[in-house]
Amino acid sequence: MKVQTTPPASGWADITAVALSFLCLAHCLLLPFLVSALPLLGPFSENEMVHKLLVLIAIPVSASVFFTSQNAKRLTPAIVALILTGGTLLILGAFVEMFEAYETNLTISGVILLSAAHISRMVARHKA
Repeated sequence: MKVQTTPPASGWADITAVALSFLCLAHCLLLPFLVSALPLLGPFSENEMVHKLLVLIAIPVSASVFFTSQNAKRLTPAIVALILTGGTLLILGAFVEMFEAYETNLTISGVILLSAAHISRMVARHKA
């Protein structure tokens, strides 16, 4: 039996997507602390384009990982629910002004759900 030592290409894609999700999470959770310690970062944290840019990177990367022809066949309904809910929460937090007061909560929840979907897919693929 041959043991695979490196993840397949789609495994790297999941790892990249999870890393991007955690970058977004770090931006939401850690940047306010850095801003209080370093007033020079204030304009960076208040810039809405940073959040929007991260979402505009995360959503297409996740979509390409999940919905390529090979990967889409292996998605369970639970993983699809995590993907759609997480992506929707990210988009609502970044682009819908009506939810501005909940932006951080929506983003953190979306990141966690998308990461859970990627990790679930990696685990399912590893078991197969």
